Amino acid sequence: MTASDAPETLDADTTGTTDTAGTDDGTVRGLPLPRLLLDLIADGRWRHPGDEALAAALPWFTDPLELLADAAAVRRQSASLDDLSGEDLGPLFRQARGSTADGPVELPWLDAERAVLIAVARTVGDDIALALDYRTDLADPRVVGSDIWTNPQEYTWRVAAPSFSAFAAALGLLENHPEP
Repeated sequence: MTASDAPETLDADTTGTTDTAGTDDGTVRGLPLPRLLLDLIADGRWRHPGDEALAAALPWFTDPLELLADAAAVRRQSASLDDLSGEDLGPLFRQARGSTADGPVELPWLDAERAVLIAVARTVGDDIALALDYRTDLADPRVVGSDIWTNPQEYTWRVAAPSFSAFAAALGLLENHPEP
């Protein structure tokens, strides 16, 4: 999961249909991007806040991240969730598909059908990401991040912020922007 991964032209969503990268109705994989995220993108405010701000918001992250610039990039990168939640890689990356799981998919696992990526590794091969986790709220989902540092023997997902709006505030992206 890096900024250079995934094809540019077509992306699969969780319903099995295909979206062109140019389609921008504010949904990714059938999930609505938070209105605040769309507003931040439109206003040019959804930009990397600096490594120090990310480190303060994500103290367990030791590798650098890149915020995905727009809905098309979110779509491209989130397509990888389908591959990473399959039988072979799912257990390694702690990703599963809620519709086929034996029970509820809860943290430290990511339900790939209820998530979209919003940030990925700056360095190719780091396999880290931040995702919107829609298991908590469809309008203002929590933000979860991969964690390979706390226990290097086990890849896990953990809460980075209880909501996207709280995450954006923690990064200082809401300055001079009305609260949601």
